[in-house]
Amino acid sequence: MPNILLADDHDLVRDTIAAYLETVEGFNVLTAANLADAMELMRGLDAIDLLILDYNMPGMNGLEGLIRARRDHPKCKIALMSGVANRDVATSAMSQGANGFIPKSLTAASLVNAIKFILAGERYLPFDFGTAEPEAKTEGVFSDLSARELQTLEQLCIGLSNKEIARNLDIKEVTVKLHVKNLLAKLGVSNRTQAALMAKERHLF
Repeated sequence: MPNILLADDHDLVRDTIAAYLETVEGFNVLTAANLADAMELMRGLDAIDLLILDYNMPGMNGLEGLIRARRDHPKCKIALMSGVANRDVATSAMSQGANGFIPKSLTAASLVNAIKFILAGERYLPFDFGTAEPEAKTEGVFSDLSARELQTLEQLCIGLSNKEIARNLDIKEVTVKLHVKNLLAKLGVSNRTQAALMAKERHLF
């Protein structure tokens, strides 16, 4: 069972997210109200799999808190969470070693998926916050797909297996399965063949 430390100074947000993750996914979630408390907890623990830091909580000072956490706990996966940070902050956080950037605007299901992606070893950055991608091609229902989901869909269109996709994209096979599951749901289709046919009919690739 993954161990997660969630640090956020808003009690309702912190407690609601923690309760949801424990109830729905069975994660073991510890909480802290500021960076200092989070770092104190981390000093006494060796088994935190993911540290989630709120961008605006006391002690963070922009990205300084992330940099400090990354320096003090290099083996722990660390994600930045924010309800106000823009694309520049998100990309800067990733460049400073964050394993993911999680907007508070994510749905509950998307939040869980984001955490699973990070725990699986993938860097998570929502499509809306990433670097410029060819959005002009992704009209309609395809515009809801993340950059990685689009890459996965392209691989499906040439008939590759999850194992082959994982090798081509340099990610784990379990992560590919999550991407496939998500893109099928977003496209409203029941299997990968239907997803590939839809993409080909729209001349997406």
